[in-house]
Amino acid sequence: MTAADLLSPDPLLHLLRRATYGPRPAAVAEIRRLGAAAWLDAQLDPASIDDPVADDLVARFPWCTATIPAIRAAAAAKTLKVYDWTPVWQVSFATFARAVWSKRQLLEVMTEFWSNHFNVICPDGDTWDSRADYDAAVLRTYALGSFSDLLKAVVRHPAMLTYLDNRSSTKAAPNENYGRELLELHTVGIPYGESDVRDAARLLTGLTVDNATGLYRYDPARHAVGAVTVLGFSHPNPSADGGEQAVLALLDYLALHPSTARRIVTKLCVRFVADDPPVSLITSLMKVYLDNRSAIAPVLRALFASPEFAASIGAKTRTPYEDIVATLRTLDYGPEPAGTKAIESLYWTCANAGQAPLAWGPPNGYPDVAAAWVSPASQLVRWNAHLNVGAGYWPATLVRPPSLLAAFAGTPTPATYGALIDATSLRLLQTTLPDPQREALAGFFGKTTASPVGAKDPAIDWMFPYLMAMLLNSPTFALR
Repeated sequence: MTAADLLSPDPLLHLLRRATYGPRPAAVAEIRRLGAAAWLDAQLDPASIDDPVADDLVARFPWCTATIPAIRAAAAAKTLKVYDWTPVWQVSFATFARAVWSKRQLLEVMTEFWSNHFNVICPDGDTWDSRADYDAAVLRTYALGSFSDLLKAVVRHPAMLTYLDNRSSTKAAPNENYGRELLELHTVGIPYGESDVRDAARLLTGLTVDNATGLYRYDPARHAVGAVTVLGFSHPNPSADGGEQAVLALLDYLALHPSTARRIVTKLCVRFVADDPPVSLITSLMKVYLDNRSAIAPVLRALFASPEFAASIGAKTRTPYEDIVATLRTLDYGPEPAGTKAIESLYWTCANAGQAPLAWGPPNGYPDVAAAWVSPASQLVRWNAHLNVGAGYWPATLVRPPSLLAAFAGTPTPATYGALIDATSLRLLQTTLPDPQREALAGFFGKTTASPVGAKDPAIDWMFPYLMAMLLNSPTFALR
């Protein structure tokens, strides 16, 4: 038996498992009604999707979308403190809430993808006034646009300039940190020389942050003039006044470099297809990327329509963060009617499992391969969360159905333990389990799959949440 045998072969469910944070009943019904093409069209146009639940949740974290001037003004008015972490915490909490309850799922997945690619750790005090704006004005705005536009927005944002030290870089002492990460992490990958790094760092001088306003500004007095050569890109860079335009020309060049195309589409294939994606798919998507001048939507369309994607069922494993989010989504529990305490508690569950959203410290972002997340301690946190959340033990304020048995096993109550396990599995996992796993679950209750379900059996009363949790603990649920 392979991993693919543990999942439903339905291509619509496969698309939902990969292009979202996991199927919800409403999402399953929607994709069956629309079909894959129309569903993907809507997801690639997130503004067309009415999203009232997520909008309400974001409104509970008002600083998560605040601009730099708004946060600075609040600090001046003493509504916030200078270097107050409230905005960055709210970005983190809202990120989790959106992942669970937003209907704009592909936008959320791609925002996380770019948050990892252009990582700026959150929460962090250095970007107290800019990280919320970075999330809203850069990552979310350009998540489904072109890589070239996204790259230029990232390079000129105070959050990134602060995180990678370019705000303090000057012509007298160019800081090579951003120049190196621009090449190694953000664009071409490894095929560069130290002279490329030095010239990239020189060209980036002058891109800084105004200490008085916290906003981006280009300062000609800081810019190092003189000819530069970076991976085949040459520019005379003759004057400080033209330094910013020289940088933008470099970024356009790097965005369309074949090595960048390979790096970006490879990372997309790792996210959506397999930890070790097929070379054939990478090669075909590189052409799509370059033919469309780094536009991401055509690449995603081609990826999801590819035979390699169709054949990749079972080839991806959920990360700890995705596991917790997918648990809420498949349970279909609603957010607490008011307040934010449950969302904050669930964020800390992710942190305890080793993957709080946005919280990776180094600039390379969270890994997205199964081997990076093999941890008994993290697995135990996830398993405990499956029971605590599913049973309503904690957080207890989420909106749950009045009867878990009716919601997850249906009515009337299944007549045998095998039927009870199958009905609950179909609801939570969209498939039934192999016979050995079904028998093991029945054995947990001291029964076989053929045993009748008695009216007073604990399995349909106080122990039913344990059946739910064990299904969520299964290898089937662990697969993306």
